[in-house]
Amino acid sequence: MCHINIFNTENMDEKNFTPEESLSIISKTIEETRKKIQDNGHIMILWGCLIFTVIFSQYMLELLGLHKKFDIVWTCILFPLGAIYTFFYTRRKTKKNNIPKTVLGITIEAMGWVFGLNVLVLATVFNNHIGNALAPVIMILLAMTIIVIGLSIKYKPLTIGGIILNLLAFGTFWVNPAYYGFSLMFGAIVGLIIPGILLNIAKKRGNV
Repeated sequence: MCHINIFNTENMDEKNFTPEESLSIISKTIEETRKKIQDNGHIMILWGCLIFTVIFSQYMLELLGLHKKFDIVWTCILFPLGAIYTFFYTRRKTKKNNIPKTVLGITIEAMGWVFGLNVLVLATVFNNHIGNALAPVIMILLAMTIIVIGLSIKYKPLTIGGIILNLLAFGTFWVNPAYYGFSLMFGAIVGLIIPGILLNIAKKRGNV
């Protein structure tokens, strides 16, 4: 017999399971978590679009010489708005559909929020210390989060997108800092938008 802790935090008590039962529970946990992420594929697309929009708008303001009239920092307000929407949407949907909470699901959700908080602190508190390295550092943190989530739910497009984003982040250190924004925009496309679109397509086909 094999001892195993709680996988589904709502429906299971700590008990002993056979190896076959343990494998079945793990598979079920992964499937439930994958379905939850699948149902929220548009959230990934949303964040990818937010990153792309913020960086692109800042480039446009600089290019058009409007940054003196319009502080380009205002565009970053889209990030907290996105966080608020994500929090309330996922919370409401979880309650509405009575989606069970799993340790894996809670861990993945926590990773997303920890990533966001770290980016916020790095950008607002330690920006002067990090300097031009801020953009690739953020990309590396995002790539790590995406890769771990992709591996956890066994979804290859997400894992591959995270790996590409990670390699892109390393390559960004070698380019002129003036072009870091283009790396962020491309990273948002390959790491979030494309995997999110593929999730939505797979959801419609029912084969995630």
